[in-house]
Amino acid sequence: MELEQMYLDLGISPSVLAYGAELETELRERFDEIDATAEYNQLKVIKAMQDARVSDIHFAASTGYGYNDLGRDTLEEVYAKVFHGGDALVRPQLICGTHALHIALSGNLRPGDELLSPVGKPYDTLEEVIGIRDSAGSLKEYGVAYRQVDLLPDGSFDYENIKRAINKKTKLVTIQRSKGYAVRPTLSVEKIGQLITFIKSVKPDIICMVDNCYGEFVERIEPTDMGADMVVGSLIKNPGGGLAPIGGYIVGRKDCVDRAACRLSAPGLGKEVGASLGMNQCLYQGLFLAPTVVAGALKGAIFAANVYERLGFPVVPNGSESRHDIIQAVTLGTPESVIAFCQGIQAAAPVDSFVSPEPWDMPGYDAPVIMAAGAFVQGSSIELSADGPIKPPYAVYFQGGLTWYHAKLGILRSLQALVDAGITLIK
Repeated sequence: MELEQMYLDLGISPSVLAYGAELETELRERFDEIDATAEYNQLKVIKAMQDARVSDIHFAASTGYGYNDLGRDTLEEVYAKVFHGGDALVRPQLICGTHALHIALSGNLRPGDELLSPVGKPYDTLEEVIGIRDSAGSLKEYGVAYRQVDLLPDGSFDYENIKRAINKKTKLVTIQRSKGYAVRPTLSVEKIGQLITFIKSVKPDIICMVDNCYGEFVERIEPTDMGADMVVGSLIKNPGGGLAPIGGYIVGRKDCVDRAACRLSAPGLGKEVGASLGMNQCLYQGLFLAPTVVAGALKGAIFAANVYERLGFPVVPNGSESRHDIIQAVTLGTPESVIAFCQGIQAAAPVDSFVSPEPWDMPGYDAPVIMAAGAFVQGSSIELSADGPIKPPYAVYFQGGLTWYHAKLGILRSLQALVDAGITLIK
């Protein structure tokens, strides 16, 4: 009764709470599987830290040029070991996932090269990086061409047209693991591996890069285990464990990472410079916590899928299929529903719970976007958050929650907002 009263105090009605409790009971077996994967990945991270001989000396700060920053260099060694790559670039100077992807792409592409996406249109913020939408400094301005091959209607790869698209100028293939603002399936690491194998069979020297955002530690393997030349992501998503205040990573072939490092700093400087500015401890500790944090977020995503699917809303992934990232898409059908959902998520936050989010014209997007994120780190989407563009089909994208309990509260509060607005009824 004390627990129920806490939920009531946080704005959850008895009917919504009972509805969620019934579904939670049904999901126990799946939650146990998630915990088993988290245990494996936790041990993998610990082993990498032990093999790199991490010590408290690695938490010391560096400033200025950052020459001989032992903590920074060892952290990159740990990332390379965790992701089974030849080298890694892990820096607070990589300010977000889009920036990390830009550095990886622009560092490895040259004028006259062609970039290919075999999985359809990339995430909105990459459109200006590539030049799909004109923007100053895009790859298009530097003479890099772009083409894409859309997924087939069932979400599978169009191998025939991918083969046709690959030509002598095709230098790099970018594979987005997660769905972005789309309702296509997220790609499993196994499927990504099959795609890479096919692409390499057509042209062995193509660089295969995977946008790994939202997918780290969801499975026991990563795309680098399946032949990816580079994997790229953000530290304020999965691998930062909620503690990283900023940063991104690029892991993979040493030559690819070296070129990216020279793009981030300057030719001739590469990885040798870049002060850690006192952030090393939270980057190490965030990585240590990441498998458990991801498990909580993954439980929240599965819970959300089941909550909304049973009420008749289209969800991707559905309530029972396997999971390959922490994002849950729910198609709500109207702008009012998307706004109510996000306002419910915001109301469950530990930070800025009293704020009511509204759509606005965010940089890098072609439509107003609403974002709910009462986070300790601004924009951290491993923390409880939800967002979506205010355009058809009016889908909202839920992710995060540093603990399962917070993710659960967020989903119940989002449902309560829809119930209170008369948008849906509890069956």
